[in-house]
Amino acid sequence: MNRGVGAHDTDFASGQDESVARAWNTVRTHLRESAGVRLFDQWLKPIALVAGGERETVRLTLPSAFMTNWVRNHYGDRLLQEFRALLPNVRSVSIETGLAAAPTAVLKVEPAPAPVAPAEPLVIADRPTLDPRFTFDRFVVDASNRVAFNAAKALAEPGVPRFSPLFLHSGTGQGKSHLMHAIAAAYLSAVPEARVLMMSAERFMFDFVQALRNRDTHSFKLRLRSADLLLVDDLQFIAGKDSTQEEFFHTINEVMGAGKRLVISADRCPQGLDGVEARIMSRLSCGLVADIKNSDLSLRRAVLERKLLDMPGAHVPGEVLDLLAARITASIRDLEGALNRVVAYAQLTGVEVDLEFAVATLGDVLRGAERRVTIDEIQKAVSAHFELKPVDLVSARRAVVVARPRQIAMYLAKRLTTRSLPEIGRKFGGRDHSTVIHAVRRIEELRDTDREIDTAVRVLLRELEG
Repeated sequence: MNRGVGAHDTDFASGQDESVARAWNTVRTHLRESAGVRLFDQWLKPIALVAGGERETVRLTLPSAFMTNWVRNHYGDRLLQEFRALLPNVRSVSIETGLAAAPTAVLKVEPAPAPVAPAEPLVIADRPTLDPRFTFDRFVVDASNRVAFNAAKALAEPGVPRFSPLFLHSGTGQGKSHLMHAIAAAYLSAVPEARVLMMSAERFMFDFVQALRNRDTHSFKLRLRSADLLLVDDLQFIAGKDSTQEEFFHTINEVMGAGKRLVISADRCPQGLDGVEARIMSRLSCGLVADIKNSDLSLRRAVLERKLLDMPGAHVPGEVLDLLAARITASIRDLEGALNRVVAYAQLTGVEVDLEFAVATLGDVLRGAERRVTIDEIQKAVSAHFELKPVDLVSARRAVVVARPRQIAMYLAKRLTTRSLPEIGRKFGGRDHSTVIHAVRRIEELRDTDREIDTAVRVLLRELEG
């Protein structure tokens, strides 16, 4: 019986042409370099070389018809060219499905030899490509993310899940992806035989469209719905895509109905996802919704200290860490990137890290992170957005049409400027700091429940920060 030869299997069956085996190793290396790690691991790594067969035909096999069709359509010609560059006698490349005796697609330069028997069924478990840095023990926890962290750990525990789905939402770079990788890693560690599938909503949409074109939606559905743990990132990207949302709804219904684990992430809460069907939002809201708030100074400082533990030999003074934590506030990802840059430049130049070196190295980053927006600019932008006069925001009027924009303006002033709460209050008609605190908290609450408010804030943030 023929068998496939995978990435780490060089013990070829008797009779396999060694030159083809060597060529296949070279072809795999070329594919890995050109396709990139993520695409290679998801689509090309599962390809196996079938031992034996005719010398002029190279036979490759994949574990599902869906993957077979994808590789045929996207890499069929490339595989033939790669093999012919190494072995001029190769006339065709046969790409087959190992799980069933599917029809063979043959890419020909001239008439191919008679078809040979299909490969022995090949079964592989779904294994996501996980970032080894993103584990629970490397996630820095404080009040802003504790609920999300504890919920993620609970969902990763073996046994009957306490809840599902888990919906994580936050701004960019605040730790959603870290928690999703940590959930997958912890669950696979506890249940090694589990089928775990992690993808972006964009990848879900792409794969679904390809399955439709290939008339092989059954394989697509089977692959997703058989997962013991399904993780989908950046759900906002399927907004407005009706057919994709239809399939997504049925997928999550099947997964949840089977009592399996589902994790979804997005940049806002379910109710704030414009263009996503109400029934999807309803289903996602029936589990646990956990947000990750923007990091404060103490968390950013703790993240930097934790990051340094993964940099053996790196020495960064506390005053430099204080500078980075205070000035780079947009996201944890940006913060870690800045630290990486400082340490790398120091190692490449042999210069000791100090405050002057950090400022010189991160000049453009620090300038870009400076909060240059003024309260006057915020008041003008908010007034224009809500079609009010700037004087309305500092007046005593309490009508909702004025009070809500005023609260949004105070919220933006707190977020985008370094002015103190009393200073902000004085700029809004002499109000005290408690009024500003109330406004900030109220808008934070409404952003989670009121789609129009959240959209307005996002539009204003883009306008003011741009």
